[in-house]
Amino acid sequence: MTTLLANGLCIRPLRRHDADAFYAAALESTATVGQWLPWCHPGYSMADAEQWLQVCEDNLESGAAYSMGIFSENGELFIGGIGINGINREHNFAQVGYWVRQSQQGQGIALHALMMVASYGFRVLGLTRLEIVVQEDNHGSRRVAEKAGASFEGLQKNRLVLHGTPYTAAMYSLTPRA
Repeated sequence: MTTLLANGLCIRPLRRHDADAFYAAALESTATVGQWLPWCHPGYSMADAEQWLQVCEDNLESGAAYSMGIFSENGELFIGGIGINGINREHNFAQVGYWVRQSQQGQGIALHALMMVASYGFRVLGLTRLEIVVQEDNHGSRRVAEKAGASFEGLQKNRLVLHGTPYTAAMYSLTPRA
């Protein structure tokens, strides 16, 4: 995975040395990101961050997933995360997920990052479909998918489990443009 630079952003693989920045962003964002992603909670620890970043490195090396950090263009500010995961090589599709730390939300960052990573998924990884699956009431992430031109494919009952409770999810898809 190479570094992606555009739209004032730097998107690159997450590494163990990002633990401090990742941890700080997670703690800052428990009220917003934590509402939709169960790992982002007030008890999240530095050890949790370090363990996750090790998983990210291992997955990248094996090609199982591409978990990346969203940084300011100069690489100094950790803004959030985005990743291609759940890769199905037989049918050539994967899922893409994203989050932006609380202090950077509402600036179009998730949209720009999604477009950059989708292009990478299609051009470099050769995928023909990216799915975005979000909890039905996560209107912010749904707006990002819609602004990116993703097709809404419907609601799926009990598709996501958040904080131990199954929820209906909205399914969107992106496909390469001709």
